[in-house]
Amino acid sequence: MNPNSSLAAFIQSLPKTETHLHFEGTLPLELLRQVRPEFATPPASWAHNFKFRDFAHFETELLDMAFSWFTSAERYHTAAKVVFARLAAQNIKYVETSFASGCIEFLGLNGREVLEAIRSAVPAGLEVRIFLGIHHNGCTPKMKPVLADALTWPDLAGIDLHGTESFPLEPWTADYWEAARRAGKYTKAHAGELMGADFVKRVLTELKPQRIEHGIRSLEDPAVVAEIKRRGIALDVCPISNHKLVPGISLENHPIRQLFDAGVKVTVSTDDPLSFGNTLAHEYVALVERRGFTRKEIVQLMRNGFEVALMPDMQKKPWLDQLDAAR
Repeated sequence: MNPNSSLAAFIQSLPKTETHLHFEGTLPLELLRQVRPEFATPPASWAHNFKFRDFAHFETELLDMAFSWFTSAERYHTAAKVVFARLAAQNIKYVETSFASGCIEFLGLNGREVLEAIRSAVPAGLEVRIFLGIHHNGCTPKMKPVLADALTWPDLAGIDLHGTESFPLEPWTADYWEAARRAGKYTKAHAGELMGADFVKRVLTELKPQRIEHGIRSLEDPAVVAEIKRRGIALDVCPISNHKLVPGISLENHPIRQLFDAGVKVTVSTDDPLSFGNTLAHEYVALVERRGFTRKEIVQLMRNGFEVALMPDMQKKPWLDQLDAAR
């Protein structure tokens, strides 16, 4: 018997969440091949020990692939049907995914139509919340009215700060994140992946997000870790993504171990499977085999995902009960 088969079956049997998933980065390879036949062979970045040179290397390659396909709302819908079916087949019950505001600014798509195209592909039995991802410099004159209008879109769950962390936080950002919360939208921000704990602290202070995407470098400052715990903020962590993208981070030394041990609420997701060639099962297997997580701890990570999910408690209860029975 394959030594991983028992663990893989255990992971498959349990209800799971994906709370950090870039929609453009989920593009199924077979759809990409329809417009880019050269991808008959998967991207080199799917290799286990691949390391991107830097964030620009990663972003350039991802956007080249993703925006070859995502040229219309209809293509978002086509991709969403495949993506959501595959997530459901992995026994994933709840998903938070973001689509990039760049599809509006640079491709000329209608954001409402893209949102509806994704939402209308959600199958029965899968709960999906959709976010708008906005780069640090994303409030251009063209996008300013679009971003204001986005806060009125009823099917938009919230907003997320995307892109290169080293870009300055522009003055509009804090006001917009506050306006989003007033409009009933949930707020996230990417921080603490390629920039250190100081940037996480600044984001916490200025944007006051309700969740941090990645956040792994918070560990560099115990005061920042303590503040995250004090606020009850969860970190949506993507270990394989970090392994391939962040200098000095590998699956063997990934900070999720220390963050978990310190009592920080961490969840596990895949980030951009188109770039990393990963599934959620790969993430959990890696945490067991390379970072020493026990099955009981894996169940707790899965439980964390449901605890932060944007659903009523009674809706979460059957899945939480199933996870509790597995501990």
